Amino acid sequence: MNTKKVEDKTERKTLKRVARKKAAPKAKRKAGEARGSNKKKVKKLTQGQRKR
Repeated sequence: MNTKKVEDKTERKTLKRVARKKAAPKAKRKAGEARGSNKKKVKKLTQGQRKR
């Protein structure tokens, strides 16, 4: 929901809450899927190697 044009904070909050209630519920995660599974994986440096 885009509320950039709404100046009043309380009005903006109410609009967002209404939109959140109207929105379809999000699908549950699969049992084996971790929360950060889509994140880019960081390669492990070799032991004793300096970064800089």
